[in-house]
Amino acid sequence: MIVATKSPVKRIIAALGALDAAEGPIGRLEAARRLREAAEELEAAQVEAARKAGATWIEIGACYGLTKQGAQQRFRAVRNQAKAVIAARSKKAEPAA
Repeated sequence: MIVATKSPVKRIIAALGALDAAEGPIGRLEAARRLREAAEELEAAQVEAARKAGATWIEIGACYGLTKQGAQQRFRAVRNQAKAVIAARSKKAEPAA
């Protein structure tokens, strides 16, 4: 997995611009893929932020029309992935000993 240096919002804006300017179906498909990936990263970050702010899985599930268990299942993988990305970024930021 490639760790992006831009924020998800900036990547979404860039992908929308690329989608608008893309020539041919493969160029548009590539832009759409980048848009989806950035949107998923933004969504995962917001789920994590909501949890840290005290939101319950019931509240999060209600946003998606899911039960508590459905929300936990839907976001378990993305939460673990987000934690791995944060850990990787933290290791990069640590000064060498």
